[in-house]
Amino acid sequence: MAAAPAAAPTRAAVSSSSSGVTFCSGTSRPSLRAAAASASAPGWRRRGPAVSVAASSGQSAPGDIDPKVDILLDSVKWDSKGLAVAIAQNVDTGAILMQGFANKEALAKTISTRKATFFSRSRSSLWTKGETSMNFINVHDIFLDCDRDSIIYLGKPDGPTCHTGAETCYYTSVFDALQGSKPSEERQVMTTLYSLEDTISRRQKETVTEGKPSWTKKLLLDKQLLCSKISEEAGELNQTLLDNEDKSRTASEMADLLYHTLVLLRVKGVNMEDVHEVLRKRFSQSGIEEKASRNKS
Repeated sequence: MAAAPAAAPTRAAVSSSSSGVTFCSGTSRPSLRAAAASASAPGWRRRGPAVSVAASSGQSAPGDIDPKVDILLDSVKWDSKGLAVAIAQNVDTGAILMQGFANKEALAKTISTRKATFFSRSRSSLWTKGETSMNFINVHDIFLDCDRDSIIYLGKPDGPTCHTGAETCYYTSVFDALQGSKPSEERQVMTTLYSLEDTISRRQKETVTEGKPSWTKKLLLDKQLLCSKISEEAGELNQTLLDNEDKSRTASEMADLLYHTLVLLRVKGVNMEDVHEVLRKRFSQSGIEEKASRNKS
């Protein structure tokens, strides 16, 4: 089962201290106040002290920007036209959804609204993805690259991102094209795990006509066999710890377990994105709190 190249989230060069997030020095930009005046969203960093777009000082006039946000905006290396490349990436799948451009006002608005906002070069105005289609990209975090001249909006899309109706704008494979294949909107830029999930999904749709069904198809059709294999693989994974086996053996057994559990998810109609959403909701609570919430429900 071949896997497509991974599109892993990029890490940002942002330093933190006990007093909050710190950035390079810069000057404030009063012209950005309008873009962030309605700020009420939590801080743009998921972990650590929040950096609110609204000024934290009780003496600040309405419409002021938190100085930390203002400094951040000044630290970005905008080009001669005041723009930087802005890439939207799916927080769960790692898929690159789209690429556009942002200026200071667009980044300020994204921080304040948590909706991916860009600058349209053709219209010379800001635009928020989804303002027409309602397929917003809900931003969970924002990353800058090491040179601070490009931006990643890491978020969850409400629906298809591309105007064609495709999940992402990146569905044209260069190597497929070189082999004569036409672009397909169903083609996805997938990380390894999602490529495996897609393969299992395609096996489920296959009709067995001649010959023996694939192993995946057998598991999909036989719940008892599938459950027994999951129990077996989980036991073998545990044994690598009890027997102090090497790392490669543990990785191999984990791969077996992941594969079989993904087959079970397909049988149940559960996607990995559903699992990731549950995990994200647990980031901010302890294991004890999470278990207590299960008991209540």
